[in-house]
Amino acid sequence: MKTNNLVLALVVALPFIVSVPNAIAATAEGVVLDPIHVDSGDTPSLQRGASLFVNYCLSCHGAAYMRYERLAYDLDIPMETLAEEYMFTTDKPGDLMKTAMSEDDAKAWFGVAPPDLTLVSRVRKNDWLYTYLRAFYLDENSPSGWNNSLFENVAMPHVLYELQGAQTLVGHVESSEDESTEEHTANIGAHQNIVGDAIFEIQKVGKNTPEEFDTAMYDLVNFLSYLAEPAQLQRRSIGIWVLAWLVILFVVSYLLKKEYWRDVH
Repeated sequence: MKTNNLVLALVVALPFIVSVPNAIAATAEGVVLDPIHVDSGDTPSLQRGASLFVNYCLSCHGAAYMRYERLAYDLDIPMETLAEEYMFTTDKPGDLMKTAMSEDDAKAWFGVAPPDLTLVSRVRKNDWLYTYLRAFYLDENSPSGWNNSLFENVAMPHVLYELQGAQTLVGHVESSEDESTEEHTANIGAHQNIVGDAIFEIQKVGKNTPEEFDTAMYDLVNFLSYLAEPAQLQRRSIGIWVLAWLVILFVVSYLLKKEYWRDVH
């Protein structure tokens, strides 16, 4: 009986044990992140995110573990649309999504080769990516003219500038247990924006409004989350059936156990 109780306790505690490393990774640097909840089942969002990725990211960053044809299959993208709107660095659907920029050129221009983004969602986590992509600001002391409040002195320029526009860093939110993030947001000016704990002054609005840009960055992070594990689309649907089968197995096993131990008890 003690063994059965121990196994049951481990099963109940397992999800909490697994989640601890992720929680530590998200707060290890003591930064404030804007949380999002990605949805791998939202195909239109994934399609928009894929479009942003190939148009704004793929020129420098690769996704060398993903093939275009797999992308089309998973995201319900017709092959004609794939060729016209997504394949800019190759002419074969079976090719990997590699950047056209050479590593030597990247080091010469940015000082460091841009990383492959296939697994960046696993490494950085979605909340970090969502905050980072919205936290670029003008900085005349930076070689690129841009900086990032979440990743100071980052070599990456603000490639999404035409969508977001330009903003300058004016301060940080003072942490207070008595004042919520919503209250801070309500107190900022009409031309200001809060990303994480950073307060920005909007200098120029891009093609998107701030709300539209936030939605676009959600779509991009949603796609990066899919990119890190394409199998999650199938895994989650299969998982429902697996859990249902385990429930049935548990009931049968419990009844069998009671039958075996009936005379003993």
